[in-house]
Amino acid sequence: MERLIALCLLLPAGLTAAPKPSETPAVAVFEAKKNIPHASVRIPALLMTAKGTLIAIAEGRDKATDQAGNDLLVARSQDQGKSWSKPTLAYEQGDDSCNNPCLVQDAKSGRVFLFFQTFPAGGKEFGGLPVGPKDPKGNRLKFVTSDDDGATWSQPVDVSHALKPANAVTCASGPGIGIQLRKGKFAGRLVMPFNSQDAQRNFVNWVAFSDDAGKTWQRSAEVPQEGMQLNEVQVAETADGSLYLNSRRWRSGAPLRKVSWSQDGGATWAKATEDATLPEPVCQGSLLSATTSGQTAIFFLNPVGKGRANGTLRRSMDGGKTWAESTLIFPGPFAYSSMAQVGKDIGVLYEPASNSIVLYRVISGTNLEGK
Repeated sequence: MERLIALCLLLPAGLTAAPKPSETPAVAVFEAKKNIPHASVRIPALLMTAKGTLIAIAEGRDKATDQAGNDLLVARSQDQGKSWSKPTLAYEQGDDSCNNPCLVQDAKSGRVFLFFQTFPAGGKEFGGLPVGPKDPKGNRLKFVTSDDDGATWSQPVDVSHALKPANAVTCASGPGIGIQLRKGKFAGRLVMPFNSQDAQRNFVNWVAFSDDAGKTWQRSAEVPQEGMQLNEVQVAETADGSLYLNSRRWRSGAPLRKVSWSQDGGATWAKATEDATLPEPVCQGSLLSATTSGQTAIFFLNPVGKGRANGTLRRSMDGGKTWAESTLIFPGPFAYSSMAQVGKDIGVLYEPASNSIVLYRVISGTNLEGK
């Protein structure tokens, strides 16, 4: 199936009047068999850089399967998403597949990190790949960097030996974004959320973090879980500098999002629980921490309908413990997404999960601060 990923700007629910889309015409950022040669495109990641460039990443796939010789594509916008560059390659590895793009920027150096995972040609997530980080023919954890706001990218750095657990068959970052902590004892720390699976296909969450601007990385403790499994994951910083984790369910537990908190910069995590207010149709969801009215808000966006539909935005003013507002923003088909602060609005790069053209829309009336 051809898929299209586009940018949409939207108003966080409940901040002023009910959000209303503008008359902005459609903007396709990645469009299969049109502005890219690939048969399929999926898995969005979106970052607003310190210099004001929007970087969009997606997987260009040779066919509509998760491992199909996927390339990592990049498009850039210098005008807050009104127009986009023609997509180019951020990284490709021949017939191997690159999956799960996840972006973060170091504020001091301006360096952008793009994490991803590779699968050998013909290898599949559930295809009996070797366990652990030693075998070069297994699933590998890598990143590339950019020092010019995504215009060019470095050679890949393989961090499998530092990060991949000994019992893991596969690992996956995000997908979406990582974060850099701004508050408290661990300010400046880069944090990248991950899941990994063992040979019995059991999934867990953990994060990778760096205290030296990305020169070295280490793995946190696993998020404790009982009666549930944690899969694709995003992390946000709360008002007091603690971390909030929000994860897709896998195979067990109620059809609800799984959540946890960390008080030590992501090194260890509280036991995961289920958020009864966040329905989960087994799909990725996106998080964004932003300042509004002088307070730190966490925004969460995911589909709430059966079959991945009805993208709904929620806002929490207490670090993800409760959700003050909930607004249906994307009626109809809606799957993976990634959010970034764009001026006083929120930009969303998302999958419509259909053959429909995705529109670039602006939701007017917002009051985000700090960028």
